[in-house]
Amino acid sequence: MDEFLTRAQVQEAADYIRAHTRHRPTVGLVLGSGLGDLAEAVEDADRLPTADIPQWPRSTVEGHAGRLVIGRLEGQTVLVQQGRAHYYEGHSLQRVTLPIRVMQLLGLHSVILTNAAGGINPEFVPGDVMLIVDQINLIGMAGLSPLRGPNDASLGPRFPDMSVPFDRELRALAAAAAAEAGLALRQGVYAGLAGPSFESPADLRFLRTAGADAVGMSTVSEVIVARHGGLRVLGLSGISNKANLDGSTVTTHQEVLEAGRVIVPKLTGVVRGVLRRLPNEARA
Repeated sequence: MDEFLTRAQVQEAADYIRAHTRHRPTVGLVLGSGLGDLAEAVEDADRLPTADIPQWPRSTVEGHAGRLVIGRLEGQTVLVQQGRAHYYEGHSLQRVTLPIRVMQLLGLHSVILTNAAGGINPEFVPGDVMLIVDQINLIGMAGLSPLRGPNDASLGPRFPDMSVPFDRELRALAAAAAAEAGLALRQGVYAGLAGPSFESPADLRFLRTAGADAVGMSTVSEVIVARHGGLRVLGLSGISNKANLDGSTVTTHQEVLEAGRVIVPKLTGVVRGVLRRLPNEARA
């Protein structure tokens, strides 16, 4: 049973990564469905198959390569997680979020989380990029939390504050980067569900009423663990499909992957701009 992980298990993964890269990353980047090509922008990269890393969760979903790419991007040393595991694949939430814990133990100060999401806001269209300003943790409201179980105070407090899950300064840097690139950056609230089924029209109408602008099957637990561990978080959603609020369309994973090809250049521009704008004291 892998529901509860110890610091020693996380340390085992961190030690393996440290021993297999020349770099000491300070910024993490997690890539969602269809967004893996963003890793190709990393220079002087070390590439580690995640299947070789002790304790690392295995992803079985198309569009998630299962690789770490560690190198330089826009003057920063980055660790790019090319593909993530999900709760619906059978992992515990602690196993799903182990990569974030590893980033914490490796000494990263910030993580940029990206995902493919369905656009609930009627103004959003496939190909848009949304800056996440807040999240609705429906998984957690149902009792599924990556912080459930014994709390290791050396990793974070028992009751972490989530009043500002997404760092205001990083959000401002993303907005500035998008403006410089001429990109119309949407802003909104991301709702996280467990999946793996896409949402029913009634689900989506409920989420819209609750204030969600986009919906997906990842990210929210990663944000909680990152904030628990003191990492700053920036969240970006690639809007891969328009929400089926009336039951008139069918959503497929292939549609999500195809939209990623349009979204990646936009995300790359925003991420590069954020890294360029990080203050000097954030550079290591």
